Amino acid sequence: MNTKLDSITPLREFVIGMTRIVERSNDEATLLSEARPLLSSLLKDDGWIPDAYVQVDSKTYKQNLLYCDPFERFSVVSFVWGPGHSTPIHDHTVWGLVGVLRGVETCREYRLGEDQIARATGVEHTMNVGMIDQVSPTLGDWHVVANTSQKPAVSIHVYGANIGALSRHVFDPQTGSLRSFISGYSLPFTPNLWDRSSA
Repeated sequence: MNTKLDSITPLREFVIGMTRIVERSNDEATLLSEARPLLSSLLKDDGWIPDAYVQVDSKTYKQNLLYCDPFERFSVVSFVWGPGHSTPIHDHTVWGLVGVLRGVETCREYRLGEDQIARATGVEHTMNVGMIDQVSPTLGDWHVVANTSQKPAVSIHVYGANIGALSRHVFDPQTGSLRSFISGYSLPFTPNLWDRSSA
């Protein structure tokens, strides 16, 4: 994998493009439609992502911050999944796009009822490299994401907030309880997008 400083160019260009989008509009439909082709372009080659952001943890999936807009209008995150890793049933509370960079992921959708119980909708889909899914409170915000394959998977997520600092919710089907959580990030640093000295 190419990890030279200039290999980060696709992510830098994505961040620039996203910044232009959020400066023009805060309309969810516009943001989702205009961000999708940018994310699609970022998924075409995985050589830009530094090794630290794709390292698998044997115990659980990892959520690594790649970039956060200074006004927290969007964030870009790599999720790294080992075989069998899965999220709890959770929401996002903001719009988001999820694109697969490596491997395969499975998404099972849920809906939160007025009784505060999250129930499976029966919709489940498998996402391969290059495929993009979307979430939002208006389009469907509850799901479980899993790596059901025998190989690691990496996905790139773009959210309409600093997702690691946002108060969100998980639902426990065993107890029927809904609780708030703040996910944080697995790595304490972000890539240096702005050092162009090697180029």
